[in-house]
Order: sequence, then structure tokens, then C-alpha cells
Amino acid sequence: MAVTYRQAGVDIDAGDELVERIKPLARATRIAEVMGDVGGFAGLCRVPSGLDEPILVSGTDGVGTKLKVAFATGKHDTIGQDLVAMCVNDIVTTGARPLFFLDYFGTGKLDLATGEAVVRGIADGCKLAGCALLGGETAELPGMYADGEYDLAGFAVGVVERKRLLDGTKVRAGDVAIALPSSGLHSNGYSLARRVLEQSMGKSMGDHLDALGTTVGEALLVPTRIYARSVAALLDGGFSGVHALSHITGGGLPGNVPRVLPDGLALRVDATSWERPAIFRVIAEGGPVEEAEMRRVFNLGVGLLAIVARESAGEALTRLMGAGEEPWMLGEIEACAADTPFEARVRFA
Repeated sequence: MAVTYRQAGVDIDAGDELVERIKPLARATRIAEVMGDVGGFAGLCRVPSGLDEPILVSGTDGVGTKLKVAFATGKHDTIGQDLVAMCVNDIVTTGARPLFFLDYFGTGKLDLATGEAVVRGIADGCKLAGCALLGGETAELPGMYADGEYDLAGFAVGVVERKRLLDGTKVRAGDVAIALPSSGLHSNGYSLARRVLEQSMGKSMGDHLDALGTTVGEALLVPTRIYARSVAALLDGGFSGVHALSHITGGGLPGNVPRVLPDGLALRVDATSWERPAIFRVIAEGGPVEEAEMRRVFNLGVGLLAIVARESAGEALTRLMGAGEEPWMLGEIEACAADTPFEARVRFA
């Protein structure tokens, strides 16, 4: 008897069926610049009109070991939002408007319900970001992944007018830092979080923790926030008071803020200016994990940081609150020695 591709572990029909299920999800994210539909060899998107010197901005990422939580809980409909967020939040720090997103979904054996749930989450994330799900790739790779597991990656492309580009060069001593809250861990530090919760504390994903008011799995799967619309409101009308934006991901404040600071400048953080979400207290106490380690691994409740001219702080706060945010004054930019080590350029007071 002849051997078939399906017998080798690849189901072409299932892949085709997933594409058909994806089409309406992608169609719901369509923006005016999109040309064509999902299913071709490539996605097509026009550069928006009305820009004198458009700059394309791109970002790529995954969601790390947060995937392990999705596998353990069997909940796959929010991990896609995490994927979009990790890419889109990076590109909006330049002032760019997200245009489109593409994903890669690889698995050993394609499960249609799981694949559709993942892509539905991606489409939901694209809607929140205001960008189009332009296409992607689904790969069935027998023997590459454990049963029931998959890998997920993606990238986003946006556009910004060159004269509106944010690159940190305008940051000055005396500028203020305005923080936007995270929803929790977002998609970073999960190897440490799982090590503490599952091993040090002996908890399973279904265990309820009073300190969290929910199960461990539910707390860990809270989706990463997408800041694209809030950034758009902040920059609307060419508001020039914003000097830099920083997405607070792996590395926390010390590992991300210096990326947008010119040499000789540091951020002094008022560590009393906000209350950390409960998940961080649970991890710190449950490890225990030292404060310095917490600061350099997790966002600690700060998802995005805007560095703003002091005289523009009031206007920036008003714009962000108008966008539904709950911002707060996190700290101030101050001078430091030019040879100050990278992470030492964020000082907690």
C-alpha cells in the first residue's frame, strides 16, 4: 500500500480547513490600506496616504514560556493577544501607527479547535491594535513538538512620519516619566514565575490563591495589554511634548528604559508612586525572590513609559486619561556620568 502524507503525520485537509476558518477572523481586522484577502502567497498593504516621508517600522517576538500555561490549562483563546501585544507595543514606541500583523503557528499535529482559538486571539489583538491580520503560516511538523503543544511567533509592521519619529534624542534632564499600568506579568518572566509557583510553592494551575482572587492559571494567562490606541491619543495632532516611549518587557525598567535615554541621562524612579499587582507580591514572597531580581525580570506593574517634557506633563496625563488609561507620575530624568552602566541608569528612590 502506498504511503501518504497523512500517514507521515501531516494532514493537508486539516490545514486547508484551518485556513478557511481563519479567513473571516482576518477579514474582521481589515483596514483601508489592505489589498486582497488571506489565502494568497503574500499579503498586500498600501502605505497610508498623506505622509510626506513615511518610515516603515517593524517588530517581531513570541510569547515565551507563557505557552506552557496555555498548554497546562487548555485555554488557548488569549495567547494570540499576547503575541500581537509583544510586537505592536514595541513598534508604537517610535510613534508608529500599526498597519498589519503576520503570525507563525507550528505544531506536531494540527488540532483545528486549538488552532482556531489561537488565531481568534490574534485577531482580537489586531482589533485592539487597529491593525490588520494580513496573513500567516501554519506548519504541521511531526516529531518536532510534544503532543498538544505548539510554538507561536509573529511580527508587526507600522508606519510613522519621519518628522514625528520618536527615538529618544529629545530626552533632557528634567523631563518626567509617566507610567501606564500593565495587566500583570504580560509575557515576560514566566520561567521564573512558574518555578516559584509550581516548585517553591507547590501550586498547580488549577489551585485558587486568595492573594490573587483567582486560580494560578487564570492569573498567569491575563492577556498583555495593547497600548496602540492610548499612544495614538497621546500623540494626536502632532503633540510634541512626548520625547520617548519605552515598552517595559523582559529586563523590567532597568533593562528597557535606558534604551531610549541619551548618554549621560538616567531615570530616577519613585518606588512609592504605585502599588504592584498582587501577582508580583506572590512571586516575591513565594520564592523568595530578591527585590533586585524582581526589578530586572518583571515589569512590576508598569507596562509602558512615556518620557515627557515637564511643561507638557499635564496635557499628556489628560490625553491618556481621555483614552481610558490610569497613568501616574513615575519619576524624573536626571544627569548621570557618561560611563554609568546600562542598568544603573534606572535608580529606585
